[in-house]
Amino acid sequence: MCGILAVLGCADDTQGKRVRVLELSRRLKHRGPDWSGMHQVGDCYLSHQRLAIIDPASGDQPLYNEDKSIVVTVNGEIYNHEQLRAQLSSHTFRTGSDCEVIAHLYEEHGENYIDMLDGVFSFVLLDTRDNSFIAARDAIGVTPLYIGWGIDGSVWISSEMKGLNDDCEHFEIFPPGHLYSSKQGGFKRWYNPPWFSEVIPSVPYDPLALRKAFEKAVVKRLMTDVPFGVLLSGGLDSSLVAAVTVRHLAGTKAAKRWGTKLHSFCVGLEGSPDLKAAKEVANYLGTMHHEFTFTVQDGIDAIEDVIYHTETYDVTTIRASTPMFLMSRKIKSLGVKMVISGEGSDEIFGGYLYFHKAPNKEELHRETCQKIKALHQYDCLRANKATSAWGLEARVPFLDKEFINEAMSIDPEWKMIRPDLGRIEKWVLRKAFDDEEQPFLPKHILYRQKEQFSDGVGYSWIDGLKAHAESNVTDKMMSNAKFIYPHNTPTTKEAYCYRMIFERFFPQNSAILTVPGGPSVACSTAKAIEWDAQWSGNLDPSGRAALGVHLSAYEQEHLPATIMAGTSKKPRMIEVAAPGVAIES
Repeated sequence: MCGILAVLGCADDTQGKRVRVLELSRRLKHRGPDWSGMHQVGDCYLSHQRLAIIDPASGDQPLYNEDKSIVVTVNGEIYNHEQLRAQLSSHTFRTGSDCEVIAHLYEEHGENYIDMLDGVFSFVLLDTRDNSFIAARDAIGVTPLYIGWGIDGSVWISSEMKGLNDDCEHFEIFPPGHLYSSKQGGFKRWYNPPWFSEVIPSVPYDPLALRKAFEKAVVKRLMTDVPFGVLLSGGLDSSLVAAVTVRHLAGTKAAKRWGTKLHSFCVGLEGSPDLKAAKEVANYLGTMHHEFTFTVQDGIDAIEDVIYHTETYDVTTIRASTPMFLMSRKIKSLGVKMVISGEGSDEIFGGYLYFHKAPNKEELHRETCQKIKALHQYDCLRANKATSAWGLEARVPFLDKEFINEAMSIDPEWKMIRPDLGRIEKWVLRKAFDDEEQPFLPKHILYRQKEQFSDGVGYSWIDGLKAHAESNVTDKMMSNAKFIYPHNTPTTKEAYCYRMIFERFFPQNSAILTVPGGPSVACSTAKAIEWDAQWSGNLDPSGRAALGVHLSAYEQEHLPATIMAGTSKKPRMIEVAAPGVAIES
């Protein structure tokens, strides 16, 4: 992922202003250590910090159309750029960059072409013919983006808050799936999928269709001109990403350049559940596996850097970002520049442990819709910023637009967790890859229970964070928390500790308002807390807070007999039954 910063209509075209924009752009240099570029037209500045993944030799930005009247700075990947180039055969392309199509599509279609882009992106496009501009962000918000306004009437757009927070009178999150047009003077939503209205879908579950949609999403993300690998925790989502990548890698351009041996990466405390499970999956798939360990103290020492880079004080995000931040530095040191990761599956399929208590399919579906809509403030933010801190790009196939449409069209009755039918969380996904003839994964991995990333790296990680906060935040400080932090008041010492650090870096009220708040249990929305009366008294974001659900990963897992049927080397397929109909093992 790259870093973009645009300052538009600032009423100042002096050298001093250019120097200031360059200075602010350098705050994003970690996102793009390979090259930097700047284009100035009057009082409009477009700057770019490049992480070169596609066409490293000639794809420097900003990018242009033929006569340079259209200028664009982009962060992201356009997976269907070759098809779009074919449709734009009358245009002359200057580079092999996948992002150059954005400039030429604008020439052909004006502002109404964003939904033609298949990929993840944030961009600013300046039309120098009338000094108008547009900015857009991808459907789910995989790429981060912020927008701010200067007191002089200028508009600022940046990949991270740190690029604009000191110079804007007000700034906020640029909403995912939206376009900002200077001609229209505001936002409009370009992404309007059927599931967005939260109407309950009724399409029957088709395991093969779901499997094919995910395989297609993974294959798209093998588009790379640089070394890459997969993040492998040993849980269901990352293991499926790795398994599908192994199956399809051989026929790709990436394999011709870098070989067919897939590299996998895992992080955890010594003896953690993830390290053990990931090693087993890596051995099964035959990947070149890299295992990184850290100590609780290593993580605590990195917390300030993590908060600076992730730009949040959300407890769940910081807990999970820290191991990922440490691992990303190790991965980059090996010369790898891109990794594929498993974020998004839990939101789409109701994979968090609290979904065991969903009272009906309507509640479950609405909860998954709300979780997907909020991903840009949680898992997308973590996966992008924790990796980009070290110039590493993370790609997330579960958040592919086509795959989401396929998964969210399924009648949510199939997603309901029914132990009496042998269903655990994400059963429809597990079933789609439960192939008897050509197993993707060992049965016990395919049906391994959910571990939140911050738990799976080692349970003493969270306990260590709490102990650290206990020694640094006093009871007296907590008693006055509501006066010092009236918005999103910290309710735990750990949250108070993170908030203090955050406000040292980002003291502006606009910054504080970019972080979501409210009660949560095991990553739930506030609404889902109503599903179990016990939860209101144990509002901890750890997955283990889902009382009576979690099975310790340090012990032998005891899954329902219907799931574990046929755990020999060649697992037996369990037939799919209609919702509410018992399955015979």
